[in-house]
Amino acid sequence: MLKAALWGGIAGSSVFIGALIGLYFHIKKHIIGMIMAFGTGVLFGAASFELLNEAIKDGNIKITAIGFVFGAFLFTLLDLIIVHKGGHHRKRSSEKSKAPSGLAIFIGTLMDAIPESMIIGISMIGQENVSWLLVVAIFISNLPEGLSSSIGLKKDGYKNNKILSLWLMVSILSLLSSLCGFVFLQNTSSNFIAIIRSFAAGGIVSMVSSTMMPEAYEEGGPIVGLMAALGLLSSLILTHIK
Repeated sequence: MLKAALWGGIAGSSVFIGALIGLYFHIKKHIIGMIMAFGTGVLFGAASFELLNEAIKDGNIKITAIGFVFGAFLFTLLDLIIVHKGGHHRKRSSEKSKAPSGLAIFIGTLMDAIPESMIIGISMIGQENVSWLLVVAIFISNLPEGLSSSIGLKKDGYKNNKILSLWLMVSILSLLSSLCGFVFLQNTSSNFIAIIRSFAAGGIVSMVSSTMMPEAYEEGGPIVGLMAALGLLSSLILTHIK
């Protein structure tokens, strides 16, 4: 139980770390683009090799397909709402956006972080070891989210201490979400776990495609294709680490 909370907290802490970097350091855009591209590849691998593969083992292809499509659909719907409210730059590091809403960025980050962390806790049900692939994938994907948060919230007039407090809150909620996923879904059916895994995979693929991939290419250029491929390969390697 404590391990689930620990790994969920570690994965979610990168939002806070990214905010620290964004507030106190200047990172070149092409470096951020390459980080995002690598994270994109790792997340695609996590969705494919870890979540979907395990979902099929827990349930079947029909249940997995339903959960996957519903996850992608729901994330897209919620993302449309967040975009309308001004939170479409929550995973972006660019300062080109005009007056992004700090509150919408915060809500959008929670929308991403809570289900991602919960799936870490779920992945530990029935086993002692955490999925390194999920932890690494979520950690990497949250870094640019923390970077962008410092920009959006600063434009809304938030002080540095207030910004860091908000992202520390996200990190704590990530820890609690992972713990809840482990504790409250212990005795659920394998079919339900399969739906949860595939639902998370659909949300991840939808999120990566609409937020991280476009920004990565815009900031990093053609080399991001190689970085994404290396990220996918890294996720494959991580699935074989016991």
